[in-house]
Amino acid sequence: MRDRDHVTEIDRVLNGEETGRDMLVAESWRRCVENYGMDPTRPEPAHIVSETRLREHREQSERLIAIARSGLQSLFRQVAGQNYVLLLADAKGVCVDFFGDTSFEDELRRAGLYLGSDWSENLAGTCGVGSCLVTGQALTIHQADHFGLAHTPLSCTSAPIYDTCGQLAAVLDISLLRSPSPKTSQNLALSLVSASARRVEMANLMASSRRDWVLRFSTSPEFLDVDPEAAITLDSSGRIIGMTKGAENLAPNREGPLIGYHIEDLLEFSLDDLPELTRGRPTEERVLRLKDGRALFGHAIAPQAAPISPRAPLKARLGALANIGGPDPEMERLAHRAWKLARTNVPIAISGETGTGKEYLARAIHVSGGERGSFNAIRCAGLNASTVKSLLEVKPGTVFLRGMEDLNREAQDALLWLLDVRKDLRFISSIGPHFDGSKKALRSDLIYRLLGARLDVPSLRLRRDFEWLLDRLNRWHAPEDVRLSPAARIELAGRPWPGNIRELVHTLEAAVAMAEGRVIDVPDLPNSADKQAEGLGPKQDLEELLLACQWNMSQVARRLGVNRSTVLRWVRKSGLVPPG
Repeated sequence: MRDRDHVTEIDRVLNGEETGRDMLVAESWRRCVENYGMDPTRPEPAHIVSETRLREHREQSERLIAIARSGLQSLFRQVAGQNYVLLLADAKGVCVDFFGDTSFEDELRRAGLYLGSDWSENLAGTCGVGSCLVTGQALTIHQADHFGLAHTPLSCTSAPIYDTCGQLAAVLDISLLRSPSPKTSQNLALSLVSASARRVEMANLMASSRRDWVLRFSTSPEFLDVDPEAAITLDSSGRIIGMTKGAENLAPNREGPLIGYHIEDLLEFSLDDLPELTRGRPTEERVLRLKDGRALFGHAIAPQAAPISPRAPLKARLGALANIGGPDPEMERLAHRAWKLARTNVPIAISGETGTGKEYLARAIHVSGGERGSFNAIRCAGLNASTVKSLLEVKPGTVFLRGMEDLNREAQDALLWLLDVRKDLRFISSIGPHFDGSKKALRSDLIYRLLGARLDVPSLRLRRDFEWLLDRLNRWHAPEDVRLSPAARIELAGRPWPGNIRELVHTLEAAVAMAEGRVIDVPDLPNSADKQAEGLGPKQDLEELLLACQWNMSQVARRLGVNRSTVLRWVRKSGLVPPG
């Protein structure tokens, strides 16, 4: 466009005449005249800061430059053959890093496509970097879109880079000294620079979050692990403490950063579910539900273990295992033992009744073991040699054998062979609470290979953290405004739970469906699956149940399905007394 035509076009836009001009460009032109007092007829040379100021800007951006450099080098290799120049500008519009063909260095300096150039809109007028800083959007300012006549030969495509708090921190720009006339010729450039800016944000988040859970998202399972679209970091309570810009799509009706929101405010999801989203499961199975009904795929990355003083609180050392239980000494001891074993290659057998969460514990051990690759769960009932041999194809990681006592002879022989040829697989098995290898049709040499250590998961009726567990499960399986009445809590606390946590989950789901309002009451609860009318055997079992119920005789009686007087008789006969 000739100089006179360019000025006329600006005048028409400022006078409100329809020109078909891009709205962002039109708004920028108005700012240049009304806010900055610029004159498009006056040629403005590139604004270059002094060496001292450039050094200050680069020092302030040193960390971001280091994080972004690898990604920018990759992007430059993609576009260098087309004579593009890459600029990384800080939040004030000053170019602090540069990639370009040095054979055109003098020409690039004159055009401002070089280190130290200040592209803030109030100095350079409508331009890629400056307009991107003002609008916070990826855009192309192409040739005559520029306000200043000196810049009209250029085509500049820019994308914002946000920090982990959701604030605009930098701009990535790819520019051409001369480009084809149609603005659409830069559509690919816009896609490339936007994708690179997103990856820089991701790299910055990962570098800042080594001690926190990271949850990454994608609308496609194929790209979830390699090029996710957004990510958040979570503190130990499940609140968002870091994010990439794309994470705002988790709550499209809320403006601004999501810092401080609880994960359960945005997703049908809990902090304790994070181990289910690690690479141990196929990407297509790692589905997340947003509160508005949309579905995404999630990839959770566990905190890296930090050197911790032996005097540090136990919870701080347990990582992913810290949330397998609440205030229950037995669950705390279990978590501590599991944590000690997690970073070893010792094969583990997890014993417990059905529904107690043995696989959940196995996944937490897998995650706490660091980078252990895939997690493969296999049901032992009906397992054959062919299925066992298919494990030759899996990535290094953990194999979880559900119900080891159900292995037939063929599968046992195949497993012994697999143990010899795949030294990079760590085996965790689940067994029933009364497993005794000598009474099962299992090869003794296999038992010795799979039972290096044993972890016993207590039955739900013996756990002292029932209220804690009830609250957590209710948050996961009930709408956020639905609560349990005190009477319903008492009723649930008094049940025997032969199906353990699995039965409790199904009970809560049924109660939510039956409840008419926002309060789940006793009539909404389905009948108990079983009543243990049989007495207890060993004295230790009775004592554990009394402790779990805090010596509430009525609650113990309800769990056992007997009269309170019967419990009192058993207590006297066993010589048990309440703790001091």
